[in-house]
Amino acid sequence: MQGLAGKPLVIERIEPGTLPEPAAVPAVEKDREPQVQGKEEVEKGRTESEEEKEAWRLLMKSVVSYHGSPVGTVAADDPATVGHMLNYDQVFLRDFVPSALAFLLKGETEIVKNFLLHTLQLQSWEKTVDCYSPGQGLMPASFKVRNMPLADGNEAYEEVLDPDFGESAIGRVAPVDSGLWWIILLRAYGKISGDYALQERVDVQTGIKLILNLCLTDGFDMFPTLLVTDGSCMIDRRMGIHGHPLEIQALFYSALRCAREMIIPNEGSKNLIRAVNNRLSALSFHIREYYWLDMKKVNEIYRYKTEEYSYDAANKFNIYPEQIPSWLGNWIPDKGGYLIGNVQPAHMDFRFFLLGNAWAIASSLTTPWQAEGILNLIEDKWDDIVGHMPLKICYPALEFDEWRIITGSDPKNTPWSYHNGGSWPTLLWQFTLACIKMGRPELARKAVMVAEKRLAKDKWPEYYDTRSGRFIGKQSRLYQTWTIAGYLTSKLLLERPEMASILTCEEDLELLEGCSCSLKRSARSRCSRPAAKSQLLT
Repeated sequence: MQGLAGKPLVIERIEPGTLPEPAAVPAVEKDREPQVQGKEEVEKGRTESEEEKEAWRLLMKSVVSYHGSPVGTVAADDPATVGHMLNYDQVFLRDFVPSALAFLLKGETEIVKNFLLHTLQLQSWEKTVDCYSPGQGLMPASFKVRNMPLADGNEAYEEVLDPDFGESAIGRVAPVDSGLWWIILLRAYGKISGDYALQERVDVQTGIKLILNLCLTDGFDMFPTLLVTDGSCMIDRRMGIHGHPLEIQALFYSALRCAREMIIPNEGSKNLIRAVNNRLSALSFHIREYYWLDMKKVNEIYRYKTEEYSYDAANKFNIYPEQIPSWLGNWIPDKGGYLIGNVQPAHMDFRFFLLGNAWAIASSLTTPWQAEGILNLIEDKWDDIVGHMPLKICYPALEFDEWRIITGSDPKNTPWSYHNGGSWPTLLWQFTLACIKMGRPELARKAVMVAEKRLAKDKWPEYYDTRSGRFIGKQSRLYQTWTIAGYLTSKLLLERPEMASILTCEEDLELLEGCSCSLKRSARSRCSRPAAKSQLLT
């Protein structure tokens, strides 16, 4: 049956088993344990709080099994919505990442390995929407374990995996971020578990290459960023992020960095590795140069000349100064800045997107100076971005005519709700990762303390509404798994900050030295290497 996977076809058999109760975090092998300097010593023998105990119980309850083996966690397990689960009873690739990290940091690796292998199997399934098949290598947005009757008519059933590549999703949007998250999680699994044999398997190496080939395929675009439609990532509804959204670019850069570590170098992979290195260089320069915004850059844009036709134009994207929103001048601090949401011809999206900025820090897509500036801005604008519940998915919300035109009057994305300025506790773990990487764990602890006051009492909601995040989201599911897992992963990272370096990437000086324009062989163009170096030195 099309779209339904039968018994596992992976090379290595996965032994059946069930997840044990969470145990104490085991020590990482000494020769693999990263040493992070300047971190406070983790409190010895700390007792788990009641909130943590409940969170672990709920996370274990959300585990989905396939042929007797754990393969993921459902998106939500809200008893009040049993009759209308929509797709919240499925295992989402992006949603499972914080769950996977929580399990890995607790020493439970089986569920993550199973998840990686079974989603890899689903990657090769035929995907069709109205007689059209998307590119080979696409990972599903989610999958569900279903009981299907056998063909012999004996009323017997077998478990099958039913993937959704976007053909059933609201809006029918392909999940661009799924494959990127899969690569990032694969690297994390190897580094934490020590099982590097998994990423060296032929089928896994092929899966990595299929994702990279899909992302690196030549097209009409002139920029190194990925061109995507609206709703192709965590923000999966119409929110005006089509084009080159920061979230996708940060995940793309991180996935390229992770894949470069895992691809086995040989004659068959040398061209792909070269393409990855070239894209990394161009992408890092492009984001650092054109997405960065601070008060100095705002003033430059304010004085831009337009309609410049030349190869060395200052206003390369023909941005009109009138695009600068009225809220920005009084919002951006003197000491701080951020990566804006989108850049494309005649358009800059000045909204602040938390996930893209946090992951840009974690992956070293930003310079160290820019990363520090982002955290400075979050600290300065704490009431706006954290408020009564961390963290704003974007700031500010679209309101009035902007909301009507850009969202199409979406009743779920009303101002300061859901993806339109709602507060999402699951973003805690990515914020924590960024803070630890920059040596500022106190910021993450402060955010976690804010969340702890309410999450368990409010039954672990998916998101919160209002400008300051005071209300539980009007359509928010309760007992949302990635809310629970995001909280647990944040707590585990703060207990063992040295583990954060396993999940992040450090600055790669060779990438900046090798920065080259896609047109550098043209006699009419100049390579952007000097600019890249200047960004490094700031």
